[in-house]
Amino acid sequence: MLIIKNGNVKTMGSLGNIEGCDILIEEGKIKNIGKNLDVPENADVIDATNLLVTPGLVEGHCHVGMWEESIADAGDDGNEAVDPVTPQLRAIDALNPMDEGFLDALKAGVTTIVTGPGSANVIGGQFAAVKTFGSRIDSMIVKAPVSMKIAFGENPKRVYGAKKMSPSTRMATSAILRDTLFKAKAYMEKKERAEKEKGDMPEFNMKYEALIPVLKKEIPLKAHAHRADDIFTALRIAKEFDLEITLDHCTEGHLIADELAKEKRGCLVGPTLSNRSKVELQNKSFSTPKVLAEKGLKVGIITDAPVIPQEFLPLCAALAIKEGLLEEEGWKAITINPAQIVGIDHKVGSLEIGKDGDVVIFSGNPLKDVFAEAKYVIVDGKIAHRA
Repeated sequence: MLIIKNGNVKTMGSLGNIEGCDILIEEGKIKNIGKNLDVPENADVIDATNLLVTPGLVEGHCHVGMWEESIADAGDDGNEAVDPVTPQLRAIDALNPMDEGFLDALKAGVTTIVTGPGSANVIGGQFAAVKTFGSRIDSMIVKAPVSMKIAFGENPKRVYGAKKMSPSTRMATSAILRDTLFKAKAYMEKKERAEKEKGDMPEFNMKYEALIPVLKKEIPLKAHAHRADDIFTALRIAKEFDLEITLDHCTEGHLIADELAKEKRGCLVGPTLSNRSKVELQNKSFSTPKVLAEKGLKVGIITDAPVIPQEFLPLCAALAIKEGLLEEEGWKAITINPAQIVGIDHKVGSLEIGKDGDVVIFSGNPLKDVFAEAKYVIVDGKIAHRA
């Protein structure tokens, strides 16, 4: 049992901001929040007087543990670039919690990451939401699978065009995705008929099995799309098959904000703290979160780590604030918004009774002060890092 006393708390939930507030965590969950809570017998106590207390930060799209720090090819498990359709791949089978990227995230107060395959393939595989503290990935899972990675634009056409195979154009990328979804839908429907009528089941197909949660809208498509036309293509296909979708990167989102406002889809924006390494990044801007948020869209800010090291997630939010994003929206963009966008907000993203005991105690406001540090990082009620 752990109690945090007298902190300046940003709950990012229904309780708002509370000065001089206590948080009681028991058996890994938040049991109570309020002023002047009694200290239970045998509880560990952290004095947070004059310190900022927030939920654990949430990264909505990265590849931590898929491209491991410092070890190059030996730890490169992000892209199975030999087949453009690999929905059966699972991030949890590649994640190495011993990778230093997890510790880097933890030390910065990032307690939950949504991580998975890269964007070489049209369908890359299953992302997972995991905690950044632990030694066995099975016990760190928040939700797996949490989404199905798909990719548009330059990456698939570059990877497979170089192999003289499809897709080498945007047309082929979309056609391959549609073809796979049509076949997976037919496979699912045949299974359902067979179960209902006690008929013959279709021959097992691991790829189509992996897409059934997508077709049933249990998890969304996670669409890598930078350029405006690619964003619209992703939305078009999601509508054709009546699927849930998140718009990841959304680099040119500010150019089409009025249209995106009609769609009301979650936007995970970034990585912006990097160079314009390819044509589809030419309009990259830290003003994108501001423009989208002002249109009423739910915005998460992402690092795409290791593209931007995970520990710079608060800095990315700060730079978006510098470009006009309201500070409170900046906090939402790295806590409750990404949690809601990816469907894990019942567990993480805000400090509320019953949610996971993931708390960060900062020496100052990291969205205003580059010297602010995470003095304590608490994951599932355990002190996972102490500065």
